[in-house]
Amino acid sequence: MAAQAPSPAPQAVPNWSLTLWTMVGIQLVMSLSFTLLAPIMPLYLPVLGVHAPDAIDLWSGLLASVTSFVATFAAPVWGRMADRLGRKLMVLRSSIGIALFTGLMGVATNVWHLLAFRLAMGLFAGFNSAAIALVASQVPDQRLGYALGWLSTGQLVGSLVGPIVGGGLADLTGSYRIPFFFAAAISTIGFGLTWWLVPERFTPPPPNVGARRARSLPAAAALLRATPGLAALMVVLLLAQFAVQAVQPVITLFVQQLTGPVPSLATLAGAAFSITGLADVIASPFLGKRSDVIGYRRVLLIALFGAAATTAPQAFAHSYWAFLAERFGVGCFIGGILPTANALIGRLVPVSSRGFVYGLSSSANFLGIALGPLTGGLVAASVGLRWVFVVTAVLLLLNLIWVKFALPASVDQPNPRERAAAA
Repeated sequence: MAAQAPSPAPQAVPNWSLTLWTMVGIQLVMSLSFTLLAPIMPLYLPVLGVHAPDAIDLWSGLLASVTSFVATFAAPVWGRMADRLGRKLMVLRSSIGIALFTGLMGVATNVWHLLAFRLAMGLFAGFNSAAIALVASQVPDQRLGYALGWLSTGQLVGSLVGPIVGGGLADLTGSYRIPFFFAAAISTIGFGLTWWLVPERFTPPPPNVGARRARSLPAAAALLRATPGLAALMVVLLLAQFAVQAVQPVITLFVQQLTGPVPSLATLAGAAFSITGLADVIASPFLGKRSDVIGYRRVLLIALFGAAATTAPQAFAHSYWAFLAERFGVGCFIGGILPTANALIGRLVPVSSRGFVYGLSSSANFLGIALGPLTGGLVAASVGLRWVFVVTAVLLLLNLIWVKFALPASVDQPNPRERAAAA
């Protein structure tokens, strides 16, 4: 099978660095629009008629989950289309769909409208996987980790700025609707930047029945079985996202519990979201350099252990500033997980199938993102906010054990092509 063959290097693309740096900027803009609404959602629910604390917990988890749950099934379809029609087209499709439905959320009159718009947005999701496939299809294999690391940095910087902008905008304007319109405008800017600035040399593959079958959903399981380590990396992505996202719907409510009903609640909650992104930006370059020296697998193990060790103490925080410091600690380790796993996936599969495989990895991400907030909301509503951090730490430890035993140490060895490039 093609998945068992060594991954051929991408054809020489003279302007691959232009594509990379442009996409880093666009990833930053789109990530800002994604995360801008994170601290707003629980505070927006009373505007739509949801007032009971338990109902807010449950709706926060459901609304955070539904987009990713739908995207879990849509992402492989868009991934196949990216391999057939071009990756840039998929980036454009996703960005304009996100802009449209985010704007509609701002005019919702009840919580069911909001749920419907978030569900529809999931059908157009897949921006991150399309961006990864676009970059990974143009950069040389020996620069894949470097390129995806910078792409992840753009996403992290957007994640750092987004919640602060969203919370500050809500406090400044006194409206929880305006941040939705602002996020829609930001996504539209991302669409325009992609349209005008991102080059892509894409040659459609020749019609081939075998290739179409190889990219069908029933063949996905066979692809995972045929590519050593690929299934383990998919589970890493799922569990890592699950553990990280489980705390998202409760952060604003937990900050409110620590600080009381202060006027700047949205801003303080936004800072609690963003501090993790700040730590990611600081730590990711260091972890990226260390992965070149000690290997991707070891970086994953270190990052997962560190994330678990810094998540558990959040359950015992009794002041806002202690909680903020612990959130910073989590970010120092989380930044090494996703780009490392995505770089390994890029090394395991041929260039012609990367759109499809990154669509599958995106589905794993989306499934973790969907199940995490929903589970976090249920745990918070059932046994209390602090238990969400305990459950999250346990899942990170389980993820660590999975990586330890499922990924062989040989995955850290460079392939012959990389040795030649290094020489």
